[in-house]
Amino acid sequence: MRRSVARFPITVLALVAAVLAAGFLQSQNAMAQPPGPIVWKMQSTWPTAVLPHISFLELAKKVETLSGGRLKWEILPAGAVVPAFEVLDAVHRGLLDGGHSVPAYWFGKHRATSLFGTTPGWGMDAFDTAAWYYLGGGEELYRELLQDRLKLDVVALHYGYIPSQAFGWFKKDPIKSVAALKGLKFRTVGLAADLFKEMGAVLTVIPIGEVVPAIERGVLDAAEVCCPQVDAVLGFPDVLKAHMVWSFHQTAEYFELLVNKKKWDDLPPDLKTIVRLAMKAESMDAVWRDIDLQSRHLEEMVTKKGVRISFTPGEILTAQLKAWDRVIEREARADPFFAKVVESQKAWAKRVVPYRHMFSVPRNTAYDYYWKK
Repeated sequence: MRRSVARFPITVLALVAAVLAAGFLQSQNAMAQPPGPIVWKMQSTWPTAVLPHISFLELAKKVETLSGGRLKWEILPAGAVVPAFEVLDAVHRGLLDGGHSVPAYWFGKHRATSLFGTTPGWGMDAFDTAAWYYLGGGEELYRELLQDRLKLDVVALHYGYIPSQAFGWFKKDPIKSVAALKGLKFRTVGLAADLFKEMGAVLTVIPIGEVVPAIERGVLDAAEVCCPQVDAVLGFPDVLKAHMVWSFHQTAEYFELLVNKKKWDDLPPDLKTIVRLAMKAESMDAVWRDIDLQSRHLEEMVTKKGVRISFTPGEILTAQLKAWDRVIEREARADPFFAKVVESQKAWAKRVVPYRHMFSVPRNTAYDYYWKK
């Protein structure tokens, strides 16, 4: 027996031992795993066919694939369990394991939530603001806001980059002056609502699925929701034809994944890492998907629906920035935490915006040269 064993090279014996050890460890790990996958029931704040909900579905696919099926999400649209604006509370109570939204939807709980979505930006776009969130202290501030100040058992993870949103849709002609906003019944969300109030509009804040019916009933004169794909799915081009695109009311937004804190804390470390990596992957996929689908829908709006696109006059854009100054100063004076978030964002913007501005080729020049008709 000893002679027969000696004939095997030591590497073969080592390999056999490694295989046997791996099999033992695998069986031990299998015994340690809970029976079946971890399944979370999650609801978005969006209708099924719009891009934010599609991104949520794609994120769930990535998590399931990367986890080898150990973590699965049952994704439901707005209203399936609770109304859109009640998702945060439902996640806190454990009625839902998680949700998908934007921070500005929780404006009614604390006005600083909107700084993580409908922020003035101070020249930042969504990429700059997301960088602030992950590298400039934003994630810690948002955790403090939700968990320490609002006492919510919720973990919020931000991802994706939403382009600057359009000024809005109008029944007749586009708005050509600040004076034309006075008394206009308008819809937006978060601090942007205060911005438009500052400029004379009358604001109504409702979920996106209710906006077009409100316009048809005469409850609203005009509204902004998001972007060409979302607006098209909601039916804006069928009821309104004047669309203004440039605006400073919502220049730097991203999605958020909400998870019940106990559910998150119970996840093994590797699954937490997988969720975060899946979110980073979906961030870029969402950007590429956005560029493709938004441009397609914009083209169809103009060529097939007769939508008239106009750029917001400089007078209105400057008035928006001045109105932002008044809104932010008032809010910061009233709440020290709000002021702390503003100070953090402005310090980041002071360094980042000049760099991005200097090293970004002006698109207007190329647009005018190639594509302007």
